[in-house]
Amino acid sequence: MKSRVLARILSRRNSFWIAILLLILSAWWVLRSCFGEPNKDWRFVKAFGIRMPMHFALHGIDVSKHNRRINWTKVKNMRAEGIKIHFVFIKATEGATLSDKQFPINWREAKNANILRGAYHFYHPTRDPIKQANNFINRVSLSKGDFAPVLDFEVINGVPDEELIDGLKTWLEAIEDHYEIKPIIYTNATLYKRYIKGNFDKYPLWIADYSNTHLNKYDADQLYIWQHNQSGWVDGIRGKVDFNAFVAEPDRITEICL
Repeated sequence: MKSRVLARILSRRNSFWIAILLLILSAWWVLRSCFGEPNKDWRFVKAFGIRMPMHFALHGIDVSKHNRRINWTKVKNMRAEGIKIHFVFIKATEGATLSDKQFPINWREAKNANILRGAYHFYHPTRDPIKQANNFINRVSLSKGDFAPVLDFEVINGVPDEELIDGLKTWLEAIEDHYEIKPIIYTNATLYKRYIKGNFDKYPLWIADYSNTHLNKYDADQLYIWQHNQSGWVDGIRGKVDFNAFVAEPDRITEICL
């Protein structure tokens, strides 16, 4: 009799903690279902010096004059744990008049190394968007198989929202008219939410997002490239390098190429 009473008391006391445990497990399951498993197939790759999303097939980098002279043969030949550099985006121009001094040689030698290449323009909202578009057009000749031109949108410079959006639209349309392909928009999570989403949803997206290991808050149909780290290492390049992954199915890469 006494043992049955004791068992009943213990059961009542433990039921509270069992309920809490079940609640925690339920919440974890819901979050995993909604946002994905945060560390799925990520692995530290010593040769590159960073954790890499191993579940993507195509990986790439982006470079500018800050990476100085690059040995593109070494870049092409680098292999580590099944990963190699499939593509590169190269800075070409900035604002209405500036150009990257390393662009001509990077552009030529990346092609010679048979690395899929793309060119990008760093956009300044305070500068005339048509002059900025012409700055890019006058310096970048694209060939069949190259990536579409890239609008690098990282700064606001105090420009009002409506004016800024109009300027972006003007640049994008001028570039599309010239190259006959929709440009790719590169931006970060904050600027995407404030300016790109709802205004430029038809353009291919390249997102810089270092805080997450999933991409559920972006339009899956338009998201193609994910810049997930700024601190990688690559043979043939001095200093740290930005790393990207092509997040769509590999055969869709032609959708954003000439």
